[in-house]
Amino acid sequence: MSDLASAIGARSQEEAAIVAELKTGSEAAYAWLIGEFQQPVYGLVYRVVNDPADAADTTQDVFLKVFRGMKHFHGGSSLKTWIYRIALHEAANRRRWWFRHKARETSIEPAESDGAAAPDNAMQMALTDRADSPFESVAHHEVQHRVEEELRKVPEPYRTTLILRDLEEMSYEEIAEVLQISLGTVKSRITRGRQALRKILAGYVREVGAEMGLLAPQEGVQRGRISPKRGSREAEVTP
Repeated sequence: MSDLASAIGARSQEEAAIVAELKTGSEAAYAWLIGEFQQPVYGLVYRVVNDPADAADTTQDVFLKVFRGMKHFHGGSSLKTWIYRIALHEAANRRRWWFRHKARETSIEPAESDGAAAPDNAMQMALTDRADSPFESVAHHEVQHRVEEELRKVPEPYRTTLILRDLEEMSYEEIAEVLQISLGTVKSRITRGRQALRKILAGYVREVGAEMGLLAPQEGVQRGRISPKRGSREAEVTP
């Protein structure tokens, strides 16, 4: 326990030193900040706005807000929590704008040739945080893609909470700080969000379960989080 406390104290001191450097306008500190948070922030924003160009623009806006607002950061939460809070706020604003304006527009972009990689896939591969998560560890890529795709249908505020917990792997306490809600509300939203996702995925599992080695719905789709079944290509739903 004392070792854990010492480690936490050391991280806190290190972050305080970095924040102090950021407040002085240190270019090296800002370069570190971008290198540390650009990919995870892009990945988080992308999952909210679902468009690579909008995600890239929003990520840029997030860091502008961070740079301009650093003087107001007083360490009431961790640096990561503060940045994620800004990212979710900017992503939500972009998503609202999209529904009001961009969704009415008709794209004039040329269709992708068969041999060309889709720009959104290339952008996401380049910028999204590739750390393992319960969703990304699903053995079959198609299942992973489908889960993330269907997650978009989960209504807010449950979808954002699931993104933070099951994709970003944040703790309940971190989620509570980012969203500025109680721990009880975090747990409730996760439970209800996973129930909604389970219902959305049930038909897909029934349809392709046998050929892709997934557990049958009555066996596997009982709870909320998708995780791989050890030693096989099966996927089961765990709490």
